[in-house]
Amino acid sequence: MLKTLAKQIGEFKLTAIISPLFMIGEVICEMIIPVLMGQIVDRGIYGGDMRFIGTTGIRMIIVALAGLFCGMMGAYTRAKASAGLGRNLRKAMYDNVQTFSFANIDKFSTSGLVTRMTTDVTNIQNAFQMLLAMAVRAPGSMIVAMCMSFYISARLASIYLGAVLFLSLVMVLLMGSTTKYFKRVFEKYDALNESVQENVSAIRVVKSYVREEHEISRFETAALNIYRMFISAEKRVVTVGPLMSATVYTCILLISWMGAHMIVGVNGVSSLTTGELMSLLTYCMNILMSLMMVSFIFVMLTMSEASGRRIAEVIGEESSLKNPENPVMTVKDGGIVFEHVNFSYHADSAEPVLKDINLSITSGESIGIIGGTGSAKSSLVNLISRLYDVTAGSIRVGGVDVRDYDMEVLRDQVAVVLQKNVLFSGTIYENLRWGDPDATEEECRRACQLACADEFIEKLPERYETRIEQGGSNVSGGQRQRLCIARALLKKPKILILDDSTSAVDTATDAKIRSAFAEMIPDTTKIIIAQRVLSVQDCDRIIVMDDGRIDGIGTHQELLEHNAIYREVYESQTGGDRDFDEKE
Repeated sequence: MLKTLAKQIGEFKLTAIISPLFMIGEVICEMIIPVLMGQIVDRGIYGGDMRFIGTTGIRMIIVALAGLFCGMMGAYTRAKASAGLGRNLRKAMYDNVQTFSFANIDKFSTSGLVTRMTTDVTNIQNAFQMLLAMAVRAPGSMIVAMCMSFYISARLASIYLGAVLFLSLVMVLLMGSTTKYFKRVFEKYDALNESVQENVSAIRVVKSYVREEHEISRFETAALNIYRMFISAEKRVVTVGPLMSATVYTCILLISWMGAHMIVGVNGVSSLTTGELMSLLTYCMNILMSLMMVSFIFVMLTMSEASGRRIAEVIGEESSLKNPENPVMTVKDGGIVFEHVNFSYHADSAEPVLKDINLSITSGESIGIIGGTGSAKSSLVNLISRLYDVTAGSIRVGGVDVRDYDMEVLRDQVAVVLQKNVLFSGTIYENLRWGDPDATEEECRRACQLACADEFIEKLPERYETRIEQGGSNVSGGQRQRLCIARALLKKPKILILDDSTSAVDTATDAKIRSAFAEMIPDTTKIIIAQRVLSVQDCDRIIVMDDGRIDGIGTHQELLEHNAIYREVYESQTGGDRDFDEKE
């Protein structure tokens, strides 16, 4: 974990190194001042040397200004280094998430990734800033103060040493028992973010079902769980402060009592001056402050350890899909061949999702896929663009195994319009150009005509410059589907997959889209997954899926005559009228 996080300091390494050096300079300046104060008392005040008081006072001012400069530069450099680390951590996680396969994405929840990139990174950033500020300053100040104390009086300084060792042991013991609580706290943050995300994204559903009270209760439960976990952790951490204060003030009492006896001395012989006692008491306060800083570091490191491990998990996650050493960079055509394909989402699954799939599709062919919910229709097409790898068997596109292609090249030639259509914030033009960043306005309009999207776009006040809200919330489901189809067409793919992506459009528009595909992109292999028989009946062939297997394949008429599943679906949708499609 530490190695992974340290790599992300990157270009801010020099700044991170300089910051502690400034802190050391500040500590040295702070440690010099008590010595000068003691000299003013012993030589200046008691010795009646006003000139010495003046010159020493000037030296104190110079040392104080030097300490101020070091403190300011230390604050600037640590802020810059910690902010840079936070930026690099977010970028490293985000960049790595972009390489994830669907299998990797399934491992991390959306809310979990959001928590890692926000709350967890903030914890690490704060801990790193405190570490730069205090990891050198606090121990350095403590060590220097201890050395100066031993230089003045080894007998009295041994009291400090005993106190420091005692408190260090207490903090080590507490850290071990507290870490597990903070780890569980950030897991609860995932649940809290998930509650917020689901509520905001589905706010229309929440309101339509009048479930606001339920969602509020759910959020309060998640927030209460975090509160309870923090209380459990803080109960253990909170004991550090009072224990530390009690220990240090005990030290002050002992030093004052013993120091007074040493000043008075035995038989009139003093072994300690008043100025030296003042210096010792000042060093005692320095040690107190240093111990307080160490306790802060202890709390921050305890909290950030859990965050660090969660961040390292994302950065260290390797995609389950990788390009071959010498990938094929050209897709010849849209021909597809499945050979004895089995597929499971998890290696330890008892039964595969797809079972012994054998299928050959010629380039330019129009294929319909129909089947009940859970029949693995989407799983079948997800393998074509290598969103997942087959568990057994092979899939060839353009005569080449999909695992031999460069993944970007393959996916550029396989356009998929998913069942859950997603649009992004921006204009219609900007959304369409996800398919081709260099597409001209004419090409965008042509794609919209093929997808029958131009019908509603031309009625909008700003037409193609109309702004789409996040997720496409300001357009209807059917309009969103047609825009997504147009976006896919702009890729000019050799294979076009429509995964139930016309379910929200009316049958007349659905028929227009299919007709446009047949006339305008005849060389593109078209695979249409649908629940409606009308959406696939004009395809060259129709595949009937059932429980992860191909139950039948053929034309509309062939399946009506020979496939019971297809006939049952057809009759349930048409009321048993065999002439329904002709009437339509």
